[in-house]
Amino acid sequence: MNRLATYTAVQQKDSNELVMQHASLVKRIAYHLMNRLPPNVQVEDLIQAGMIGLLEASRNYDPSQGASFETYAGIRIRGSMLDEIRRSDWTPRSVHRKARMVSEAMRGIENTQGRDARDVEVAAVLDLSLKDYHRILQDTSGCRIFSLEDLQAVGELPQNRTDGAITGPFEGMQRDAFKRALADAISGLPERERLVIALYYDEELNLREIGKVLGVSESRVCQIHSQATLRLRSRLTEWLANDEDL
Repeated sequence: MNRLATYTAVQQKDSNELVMQHASLVKRIAYHLMNRLPPNVQVEDLIQAGMIGLLEASRNYDPSQGASFETYAGIRIRGSMLDEIRRSDWTPRSVHRKARMVSEAMRGIENTQGRDARDVEVAAVLDLSLKDYHRILQDTSGCRIFSLEDLQAVGELPQNRTDGAITGPFEGMQRDAFKRALADAISGLPERERLVIALYYDEELNLREIGKVLGVSESRVCQIHSQATLRLRSRLTEWLANDEDL
Protein backbone atom coordinates (compact mmCIF):
# COMPACT_ATOMS: atom_id res chain seq x y z
CA MET A 1 0.00 0.00 0.00
CA ASN A 2 1.49 3.37 -0.99
CA ARG A 3 1.82 6.31 1.40
CA LEU A 4 -1.27 8.17 0.06
CA ALA A 5 -3.46 5.08 0.36
CA THR A 6 -2.23 4.48 3.91
CA TYR A 7 -2.96 8.06 4.90
CA THR A 8 -6.43 7.88 3.34
CA ALA A 9 -7.24 4.66 5.19
CA VAL A 10 -6.13 6.10 8.54
CA GLN A 11 -8.16 9.27 7.91
CA GLN A 12 -11.25 7.21 7.06
CA LYS A 13 -10.83 5.12 10.22
CA ASP A 14 -10.55 8.26 12.38
CA SER A 15 -13.64 9.70 10.71
CA ASN A 16 -15.67 6.53 11.35
CA GLU A 17 -14.60 6.48 14.99
CA LEU A 18 -15.72 10.09 15.47
CA VAL A 19 -19.12 9.26 13.97
CA MET A 20 -19.56 6.22 16.22
CA GLN A 21 -18.53 8.13 19.33
CA HIS A 22 -20.88 11.06 18.70
CA ALA A 23 -23.96 9.37 17.24
CA SER A 24 -25.80 10.01 20.51
CA LEU A 25 -25.19 13.75 20.04
CA VAL A 26 -27.39 13.65 16.93
CA LYS A 27 -30.34 12.17 18.87
CA ARG A 28 -29.87 14.63 21.71
CA ILE A 29 -30.00 17.63 19.38
CA ALA A 30 -32.93 16.17 17.41
CA TYR A 31 -35.10 15.65 20.48
CA HIS A 32 -34.20 19.09 21.80
CA LEU A 33 -35.38 20.68 18.54
CA MET A 34 -38.55 18.57 18.52
CA ASN A 35 -39.76 20.46 21.59
CA ARG A 36 -40.07 23.54 19.36
CA LEU A 37 -41.60 21.99 16.28
CA PRO A 38 -45.16 21.16 15.18
CA PRO A 39 -46.25 17.51 15.41
CA ASN A 40 -46.02 16.86 11.66
CA VAL A 41 -42.20 17.02 11.83
CA GLN A 42 -40.76 13.53 12.36
CA VAL A 43 -37.79 13.06 14.67
CA GLU A 44 -36.46 10.33 12.37
CA ASP A 45 -36.08 12.90 9.57
CA LEU A 46 -34.11 15.17 11.88
CA ILE A 47 -31.86 12.32 12.99
CA GLN A 48 -31.19 11.31 9.40
CA ALA A 49 -30.27 14.89 8.48
CA GLY A 50 -28.18 15.20 11.63
CA MET A 51 -26.18 12.09 10.77
CA ILE A 52 -25.27 13.67 7.44
CA GLY A 53 -24.08 16.74 9.33
CA LEU A 54 -22.04 14.53 11.67
CA LEU A 55 -20.42 12.75 8.73
CA GLU A 56 -19.48 16.07 7.14
CA ALA A 57 -18.11 17.29 10.46
CA SER A 58 -15.96 14.17 10.86
CA ARG A 59 -14.46 14.71 7.40
CA ASN A 60 -13.85 18.45 7.70
CA TYR A 61 -12.85 18.86 11.37
CA ASP A 62 -9.53 20.62 11.89
CA PRO A 63 -8.35 20.45 15.53
CA SER A 64 -5.81 23.21 14.87
CA GLN A 65 -8.72 25.70 14.73
CA GLY A 66 -9.18 25.43 18.49
CA ALA A 67 -12.76 24.16 18.82
CA SER A 68 -13.45 20.70 20.23
CA PHE A 69 -14.96 18.18 17.83
CA GLU A 70 -18.20 18.01 19.85
CA THR A 71 -18.63 21.78 19.61
CA TYR A 72 -17.88 21.82 15.89
CA ALA A 73 -20.04 18.76 15.19
CA GLY A 74 -22.94 20.15 17.22
CA ILE A 75 -23.06 23.25 15.02
CA ARG A 76 -22.89 21.21 11.81
CA ILE A 77 -25.50 18.69 13.02
CA ARG A 78 -27.93 21.38 14.04
CA GLY A 79 -27.34 23.28 10.80
CA SER A 80 -28.05 20.15 8.77
CA MET A 81 -31.31 19.62 10.66
CA LEU A 82 -32.37 23.24 10.11
CA ASP A 83 -31.59 22.88 6.40
CA GLU A 84 -33.85 19.82 6.28
CA ILE A 85 -36.65 21.74 7.99
CA ARG A 86 -36.28 24.60 5.50
CA ARG A 87 -36.41 22.20 2.57
CA SER A 88 -39.58 20.66 4.00
CA ASP A 89 -41.08 23.97 5.04
CA TRP A 90 -44.66 23.35 6.24
CA THR A 91 -45.49 27.06 6.17
CA PRO A 92 -47.47 28.33 3.15
CA ARG A 93 -45.86 31.08 1.07
CA SER A 94 -48.75 33.36 1.96
CA VAL A 95 -47.74 33.20 5.63
CA HIS A 96 -44.15 34.16 4.80
CA ARG A 97 -45.48 37.03 2.69
CA LYS A 98 -47.66 38.31 5.53
CA ALA A 99 -44.72 38.04 7.93
CA ARG A 100 -42.65 40.24 5.64
CA MET A 101 -45.52 42.73 5.42
CA VAL A 102 -45.69 42.96 9.21
CA SER A 103 -41.94 43.42 9.43
CA GLU A 104 -41.97 46.17 6.80
CA ALA A 105 -44.87 47.94 8.55
CA MET A 106 -42.98 47.83 11.86
CA ARG A 107 -39.86 49.27 10.25
CA GLY A 108 -41.82 52.10 8.64
CA ILE A 109 -43.54 53.06 11.90
CA GLU A 110 -40.36 52.89 13.96
CA ASN A 111 -38.37 54.91 11.44
CA THR A 112 -41.07 57.58 11.43
CA GLN A 113 -41.92 57.65 15.14
CA GLY A 114 -38.51 56.83 16.60
CA ARG A 115 -39.96 54.28 19.04
CA ASP A 116 -41.32 50.74 19.18
CA ALA A 117 -44.24 50.10 16.86
CA ARG A 118 -47.42 49.17 18.76
CA ASP A 119 -49.84 46.40 17.85
CA VAL A 120 -52.64 48.79 16.97
CA GLU A 121 -50.35 50.89 14.75
CA VAL A 122 -49.09 47.92 12.75
CA ALA A 123 -52.63 46.64 12.34
CA ALA A 124 -53.77 50.07 11.14
CA VAL A 125 -50.98 50.33 8.55
CA LEU A 126 -51.95 46.90 7.23
CA ASP A 127 -55.65 47.86 7.33
CA LEU A 128 -56.43 44.98 9.69
CA SER A 129 -58.39 44.60 12.87
CA LEU A 130 -56.31 43.88 15.97
CA LYS A 131 -57.82 40.39 16.04
CA ASP A 132 -56.73 39.69 12.44
CA TYR A 133 -53.26 41.07 13.17
CA HIS A 134 -52.87 38.74 16.15
CA ARG A 135 -54.05 35.87 13.94
CA ILE A 136 -51.20 36.63 11.53
CA LEU A 137 -48.75 36.54 14.43
CA GLN A 138 -50.19 33.18 15.47
CA ASP A 139 -49.90 31.84 11.92
CA THR A 140 -46.32 33.05 11.52
CA SER A 141 -45.15 31.56 14.81
CA GLY A 142 -44.31 28.27 13.11
CA CYS A 143 -42.14 29.83 10.43
CA ARG A 144 -40.58 32.18 12.98
CA ILE A 145 -39.62 29.51 15.49
CA PHE A 146 -36.05 29.24 14.26
CA SER A 147 -35.52 32.86 13.29
CA LEU A 148 -33.44 33.92 16.26
CA GLU A 149 -31.58 30.64 16.39
CA ASP A 150 -30.68 30.97 12.71
CA LEU A 151 -29.45 34.49 13.36
CA GLN A 152 -27.27 33.31 16.24
CA ALA A 153 -25.88 30.53 14.06
CA VAL A 154 -24.68 33.11 11.55
CA GLY A 155 -22.36 34.37 14.24
CA GLU A 156 -20.96 30.91 14.90
CA LEU A 157 -20.60 29.13 11.58
CA PRO A 158 -22.21 29.63 8.16
CA GLN A 159 -24.66 26.74 7.95
CA ASN A 160 -24.65 26.56 4.17
CA ARG A 161 -20.90 25.89 4.07
CA THR A 162 -20.19 22.22 3.48
CA ASP A 163 -16.71 22.37 1.99
CA GLY A 164 -14.95 22.75 5.33
CA ALA A 165 -13.18 25.91 4.18
CA ILE A 166 -11.84 28.14 6.90
CA THR A 167 -13.29 31.62 6.91
CA GLY A 168 -10.95 34.55 6.46
CA PRO A 169 -10.42 37.58 8.73
CA PHE A 170 -13.01 39.66 6.87
CA GLU A 171 -15.71 37.02 7.35
CA GLY A 172 -14.81 36.82 11.04
CA MET A 173 -15.18 40.59 11.35
CA GLN A 174 -18.56 40.39 9.63
CA ARG A 175 -19.77 37.72 12.06
CA ASP A 176 -18.59 39.73 15.05
CA ALA A 177 -20.29 42.85 13.72
CA PHE A 178 -23.49 40.92 13.11
CA LYS A 179 -23.47 39.46 16.61
CA ARG A 180 -23.12 42.95 18.06
CA ALA A 181 -25.97 44.19 15.88
CA LEU A 182 -28.16 41.27 16.96
CA ALA A 183 -27.36 41.84 20.65
CA ASP A 184 -28.22 45.53 20.28
CA ALA A 185 -31.47 44.69 18.49
CA ILE A 186 -32.50 42.25 21.23
CA SER A 187 -31.65 44.69 24.02
CA GLY A 188 -33.81 47.29 22.26
CA LEU A 189 -36.93 45.11 22.17
CA PRO A 190 -39.95 46.08 24.30
CA GLU A 191 -39.60 44.65 27.80
CA ARG A 192 -42.12 41.83 27.45
CA GLU A 193 -40.77 40.71 24.09
CA ARG A 194 -37.21 40.80 25.42
CA LEU A 195 -38.28 38.69 28.41
CA VAL A 196 -39.96 36.08 26.19
CA ILE A 197 -36.83 35.85 24.01
CA ALA A 198 -34.63 35.44 27.10
CA LEU A 199 -36.86 32.78 28.68
CA TYR A 200 -37.23 30.88 25.42
CA TYR A 201 -33.65 30.91 24.14
CA ASP A 202 -31.52 31.44 27.25
CA GLU A 203 -33.54 29.60 29.89
CA GLU A 204 -34.99 27.16 27.30
CA LEU A 205 -38.51 27.28 28.73
CA ASN A 206 -41.31 26.18 26.41
CA LEU A 207 -44.21 28.45 25.51
CA ARG A 208 -46.51 26.97 28.15
CA GLU A 209 -43.93 27.51 30.91
CA ILE A 210 -43.34 31.09 29.77
CA GLY A 211 -47.10 31.67 29.86
CA LYS A 212 -47.15 30.66 33.52
CA VAL A 213 -44.31 33.07 34.28
CA LEU A 214 -46.07 35.96 32.53
CA GLY A 215 -49.59 35.00 33.60
CA VAL A 216 -50.87 34.77 30.01
CA SER A 217 -52.02 31.99 27.71
CA GLU A 218 -49.65 29.88 25.63
CA SER A 219 -51.15 31.32 22.44
CA ARG A 220 -50.43 34.86 23.67
CA VAL A 221 -46.80 33.92 24.34
CA CYS A 222 -46.65 32.52 20.83
CA GLN A 223 -47.87 35.88 19.48
CA ILE A 224 -45.33 37.83 21.55
CA HIS A 225 -42.51 35.56 20.40
CA SER A 226 -43.56 35.93 16.77
CA GLN A 227 -43.82 39.71 17.07
CA ALA A 228 -40.37 39.88 18.70
CA THR A 229 -38.70 37.93 15.90
CA LEU A 230 -40.49 39.97 13.24
CA ARG A 231 -39.36 43.14 15.00
CA LEU A 232 -35.78 41.85 15.02
CA ARG A 233 -36.04 41.19 11.32
CA SER A 234 -37.26 44.73 10.71
CA ARG A 235 -34.27 46.12 12.64
CA LEU A 236 -31.69 43.88 10.95
CA THR A 237 -32.82 44.51 7.38
CA GLU A 238 -29.33 45.24 6.09
CA TRP A 239 -28.10 41.86 7.29
CA LEU A 240 -31.12 39.89 6.09
CA ALA A 241 -31.74 41.61 2.76
CA ASN A 242 -30.85 38.47 0.81
CA ASP A 243 -32.69 36.04 3.06
CA GLU A 244 -36.33 35.58 2.13
CA ASP A 245 -37.09 33.00 4.78
CA LEU A 246 -36.21 35.02 7.87
